[in-house]
Amino acid sequence: MSTKSVCQNVKDATKYCKDVVAGKIPACKWVILACQRHLDDLIHSKDKTFPYVFDEKLAEKVLRFIQLLPHTKGKWAAGKQNIRLEPWQKFSIGMPFGWIHREKCTRRYRKILIFVPRKNGKSIIAGGIGNYMLSMDGEYGAEVYSGATTEKQAWEVFRPAKLMIERTPELREHCGIEVNAGSMIILRDGSRFEPVIGKPGDGSSPSCAIVDEYHEHQTSDLYDTMETGMGAREQPVMLVITTAGSSIGGPCYQMCRDAQRMLDGAIDDPETWAMLYTTDDGDDWTSEDALIKANPNYGISIDADFLRSRQREAMQSSQKQAIFRTKHLNHWVGAKTTWINILKWNTCKPRLPLKELEGRPCYVGVDFASKVDIAALVAVFPPHGDDDDRWHVHGWYYSPENRVLEMIDGNSALYRQYHSDGLLTLTEGDVIDFEAIKDDLRGIASRFDLQQVGFDPWQATQFASEMIDEGLNMIEVRQTVQNMSAPMKEVEALVMSGTLSHGSCPVLTWMASNVVAKIDAKDNIYPNKERSENKIDGVVALIIAINRAMTSIADTGSSIWVLE
Repeated sequence: MSTKSVCQNVKDATKYCKDVVAGKIPACKWVILACQRHLDDLIHSKDKTFPYVFDEKLAEKVLRFIQLLPHTKGKWAAGKQNIRLEPWQKFSIGMPFGWIHREKCTRRYRKILIFVPRKNGKSIIAGGIGNYMLSMDGEYGAEVYSGATTEKQAWEVFRPAKLMIERTPELREHCGIEVNAGSMIILRDGSRFEPVIGKPGDGSSPSCAIVDEYHEHQTSDLYDTMETGMGAREQPVMLVITTAGSSIGGPCYQMCRDAQRMLDGAIDDPETWAMLYTTDDGDDWTSEDALIKANPNYGISIDADFLRSRQREAMQSSQKQAIFRTKHLNHWVGAKTTWINILKWNTCKPRLPLKELEGRPCYVGVDFASKVDIAALVAVFPPHGDDDDRWHVHGWYYSPENRVLEMIDGNSALYRQYHSDGLLTLTEGDVIDFEAIKDDLRGIASRFDLQQVGFDPWQATQFASEMIDEGLNMIEVRQTVQNMSAPMKEVEALVMSGTLSHGSCPVLTWMASNVVAKIDAKDNIYPNKERSENKIDGVVALIIAINRAMTSIADTGSSIWVLE
């Protein structure tokens, strides 16, 4: 048999890749970049100094194996048909298995991220790869885990994988696979495939870990434990296959953002393969083109009429819009009835660093909603001169050390990450030490032309009194609809115009995604949140700071802000 016929699936995948880059197949920026990266690396691999080479036979082996497995649900299962991978699937899951280290001949890609909307064949991909890694990868004593935070989610991958093996007796016999109620085992070497809820047990050494619907994970604990356990394996695979979610404070959003930065060339991550199916900024989400671009199995495993029907419903309901865009367009829309347009938020103009803002007027807002959780201090620098129309935003955030280190609440892991990244100050003890906030406020006053500090008197009366004694202009801003509505609307307007330069601060971005706008009969709005763990303190501090800037600029008659 010729190599040409043996590698027909790879040829299909390569054609898909080239058609995407040529614009013949609708695709978002990230899919185009992933395809271009593969094509570029194929060229680079001809140079023997390039550390990786592509082995078509290895990619073909995975793709042929999966297509020998049966469908487990729907009309194809009813017709007892085997899986037939679409060209996008052949490219997304086959190509990473073909890339190997030139010298070691081990797999290049250790992490495979498939970010694709619902009903686009995720179970086939995950179950097929899991079964391949159990039976055909050549790893002695393979350990394959389908990991999730709940038993139901863990079985979303394991159940179809188990059915595939049960309905393929030739494979069971050839590999000696014993199928049990909650596991599949190869007795001759102890290889196993099983679902895991939470973290795998001590001593586990995954050769393949499948994390399904990673957006549902509040922390990266399961992922980190799986990854750490892979240290003894020569060429393990971490497969993350997920849709978008409603929390951009979780590990899944950060992983997707890192993958985007990698594809954009901002960071070097040669061991991660990422296929991110969504739409582009500026695309009309109500169009059929958006459906086709985000859903590679449009009209195949996901019915086109079904999607168009859900799209029409979403156009009539803001609540359904958030769900539709999250699950079927892979948009991170923050809170389920979010206030801010996160897509617009992410495209705001870059901010100036604090060093370049020294001496400029600024307004500060502080929010001490809780002494035992998180507090925020946000400084806003208004536009300055003819060359700068931006509102530069810098924030400082605080939490009590003991509560974070002892993992007392659900946000503790997130706070620890923020602290590690230098974005959050942990103060000693069980409650926030206001002295740390005072020190930062003094630093702001010494470096910038601090005009006013707005504060809610709740929890802050003594703090404000001491700062007044030090000469700071402290202004009480009670968190009423009257005080919050106008500046909250202005924040939204600045985001839509792209002039709220927040620097993509992960803390403030997370909090912005958590804000729900409470609207009264007079069209006034007020910041709220859906759940207690959805913190919004930084946004509240920002709104207070904008309140002081609006009032002050209006009082002085400045032309840089025109109030309605």
